Amino acid sequence: MSAPRLTSLFVASLALAVPLGAAELSASFTDPAWEGEKVPEGEQCQRFGGSGKTPELKVTGIPDGANALVLEFSDASYAAMDDGGHGKVGYLLEPGATEITVPRAPGHETELQEPFFVVMEHKAPSWDEAGAYLPPCSGGRGNRYYLTVKAVKRTGDEIQELASTLLEMGTY
Repeated sequence: MSAPRLTSLFVASLALAVPLGAAELSASFTDPAWEGEKVPEGEQCQRFGGSGKTPELKVTGIPDGANALVLEFSDASYAAMDDGGHGKVGYLLEPGATEITVPRAPGHETELQEPFFVVMEHKAPSWDEAGAYLPPCSGGRGNRYYLTVKAVKRTGDEIQELASTLLEMGTY
C-alpha cells in the first residue's frame, strides 16, 4: 500500500519542481527610499497628509504564459487589511515579457489608465478616500506593510496565478 502513496508523492513533487534554468519571479523597488524598513515620508494615505502612490518596481523572472502582474498591498498588523486589503492593482504585460519596470500608479483612484487595471479596491473606503490602492494608513503606529507581486494569466475576469513573491514595504 505504501508504494502507490510514494509514487503519488514523487509525481506531485515533480509537478511542483522549477525546471532547470528557469528564473524565479523576483521584485525589487527602484527607488532607494523604499528600503523595506520604513515607509518613505509622503507615501502614506491622504488622511495622514500623504499623497502616496504605488512604488515603482523592477520585476524579473516572469514565467511563460503570464500576461499580467497583480500587485496586492497589505497591512500585516491589522487583519482586516491583510491579504490585499489595501487594494489589488493589475498591470498588463507585453506578450513574452520576462522582466519589466512597473511605474507608479496613483493611490485613491477608482479608475486607472492602461496598462493598469483594478483587480480589487481597498477595503476601507470609509476610513480614507476610495480607490484601488490605499497607501499605508495607520497614522504612524508602526504597522507593517508588504506587497505581494503575482505573475498571472488573465482571461477575461478569470486570473490564474503562475508565480509570486513578497516585498516588505516597511512600517508606518
